[in-house]
Amino acid sequence: MTQPIIPPTIDDISMKEFDPEITGKLFSFIKPYRGTFLVSLVMMVIAAVAGVAGPYLVKLALDSGLSAHSLPALETAVLLYLFTAVVQWGSTYSRVNTMARVAQSIIQDVRMQLFTHLQELSLNFYNRYSVGRVIVRVVNDVNVLQDFLTWALLAIVRDVLTLVGILIAMLSMDASLSLITFTVIPLMAVATILFRKRARQNYRKARAAMSWVNSVLAENINGVRVVQSFSRQATNYDFFSNTVNQYNLNINVDTAKISSIFFPTIDFLGYFATALVVWLGGAAALGQHITPGVLVAFVLYIARFFEPIRDLSQRYDAMQSTMASGERILGLLEAPVELGDQPGAVELPRMAGAVEFNQVSFHYPDDDQLVLDDINMKVKPGETVALVGKTGAGKTTLVKLIARFHDVTAGQVLIDGYDVRQVTQKSLRSQLGIVLQDPFLFSGSVLDNIRFGRLDATEAEVEAAARAVGAHEFITHLKDGYETPVEEGGVMLSVGQRQLISFARALLADPRILILDEATSSIDTQTEKIIQQALSRLLKGRTAFVIAHRLSTITNADRIVVIQNGHVQEEGTHTELLARQGIYFNLYSMRFEEGEE
Repeated sequence: MTQPIIPPTIDDISMKEFDPEITGKLFSFIKPYRGTFLVSLVMMVIAAVAGVAGPYLVKLALDSGLSAHSLPALETAVLLYLFTAVVQWGSTYSRVNTMARVAQSIIQDVRMQLFTHLQELSLNFYNRYSVGRVIVRVVNDVNVLQDFLTWALLAIVRDVLTLVGILIAMLSMDASLSLITFTVIPLMAVATILFRKRARQNYRKARAAMSWVNSVLAENINGVRVVQSFSRQATNYDFFSNTVNQYNLNINVDTAKISSIFFPTIDFLGYFATALVVWLGGAAALGQHITPGVLVAFVLYIARFFEPIRDLSQRYDAMQSTMASGERILGLLEAPVELGDQPGAVELPRMAGAVEFNQVSFHYPDDDQLVLDDINMKVKPGETVALVGKTGAGKTTLVKLIARFHDVTAGQVLIDGYDVRQVTQKSLRSQLGIVLQDPFLFSGSVLDNIRFGRLDATEAEVEAAARAVGAHEFITHLKDGYETPVEEGGVMLSVGQRQLISFARALLADPRILILDEATSSIDTQTEKIIQQALSRLLKGRTAFVIAHRLSTITNADRIVVIQNGHVQEEGTHTELLARQGIYFNLYSMRFEEGEE
């Protein structure tokens, strides 16, 4: 088996340093909290001012206190220094605490917007985007945004304010020493530009490498049964260890090497600037051109001057990540809802169950090939229609149009005379019941899953539905009966048991139209007999569309519709179609015959 190479998709590795449009849209999430955000900003300014004042107060203690032999002046300077330290601590605490709460609230809003939007998106969207890509946006990208809002955003403001404050303080004390300090800034700018260029390239590679690691891990975890059944553990381990994980290690080591050069370089330039100031400033102090307090204050300011520069360089990665994650989050939020309720959509009243396909044609948005072509069919209320045909004939697509999971390309799908495009989706789908070939159960108890489509159902009603489809017996033998957790996807249950629960769920919801899409294909013969006994009650009084390959599922249908190449080729009862010896007869002879009828 050929192993995949690293996918060089723009989605994974595209990085933007700064995008005003994205930034503006991201800041719209902050708008509801701008008052609290402003409070945090004020706290940040207070902390920055208090921090900048520290070295200047040391200068006052040395010059006005020690040099002037004035104990009151020394005590005043020390007390003011301690006061600024307390103010800095208090404002920093308030800012971090406030901003953490604001960031969490913003992230909660973003996640709720994403969750709501994801539920409204059509099946076409999920056909184009894998679940893994969507989860990465909702989890990883939102976490990146959270970290930026909580720590990086105001830290950038703090660093800028601190730099401005230090520059003003240094220039006000001595312009000459300030210029000496600033001589290293061009060297620092060159180092930063080189670092950012190399770091950006490696950061892209690191993100792609991590994406590859996650992809391979997810694939092996999801396919663990196949891996173990073919004894592929050693081969997969070798590939993951020597190729995927090793590549990820190499890229991150290269990134660390760049950081190991850059940050010590910034520190060295800071030490060099300090040495220049101590040397030249010390000479000036000896010549009594400046006071010792000014020299000490400059040394302290230099140490603080390079801290925000170093921090801003580190925030560069956070800014890049936020731009990329913000673009993906906004891209998801702005994905169009292709099948929303149309303006003026009405509530569909209680269905009688009449369904009509009026010259219906359909093709998928990304493919001009017609899946259904000029389908005309009328189904009476309470009628059971079996749809048969080869794989890919268009059977499942046809029933998806009833639920308006897709819109017709041409023609109309009518229910009780209402075009499904002109009614609200909630009023339509709340009266439909759909049972799929591979039923999906949610985390929770058996009771919760049966009650999924009707939350107000009593336990007695849930049990009655389970009894009606033959699920009650196996449920009572579970560890905790109806309260037994089924785990995500129902992995603790067999396929047949999951199918029986899905039948009970559909029956409890009391749909007016029932769709069974290969619903009995994964059930063993004994379980199928139980289902067949319950189907008469399940289908009674309901319009039903049954897609099946098993003869026993469709022989009792009121009508069998044969679909081939997107067209209705034959219609009639089982007996009538066999007598014609046409397409259905051939399908029956090849695939449906199950022995004794």
